[in-house]
Amino acid sequence: MRQGFWKLFHYIQGKNEKEMKIDMTVPVTCLVKSGCTDFKISFFVPFEHQDCPPQPTDSNVFIEERKAAALFVRSFGGFASPEKYAEEADALARTLRNRGQPFHEDFFYTAGYDSPFKLFNRHNEVWYFKK
Repeated sequence: MRQGFWKLFHYIQGKNEKEMKIDMTVPVTCLVKSGCTDFKISFFVPFEHQDCPPQPTDSNVFIEERKAAALFVRSFGGFASPEKYAEEADALARTLRNRGQPFHEDFFYTAGYDSPFKLFNRHNEVWYFKK
């Protein structure tokens, strides 16, 4: 996951066709698919760049448009590890199953809202998409 983060970080630091620095936004999301070890890390493009974002110069970085969606979200604090995200996703999935809520079980997103330098009152989430 760190490798994906740094590729995106370089993009917003000017490794793009316009050599433009772009403000960091939150959350930083990560798509986690069941049984898959590849992850897709995402930043949100700031509103002022969404109509015409600078194109990446790294072939592993791409612009993706996300449509509006209904999500189920579980929030938690502290420093989130991959294991903690998986634990929280499992807890959310159990809650949804117990309540009879249909959701896409084959993937979830993690969402981190804080700088690694923030020590207290951290905010993290896991997301499942509603069916």
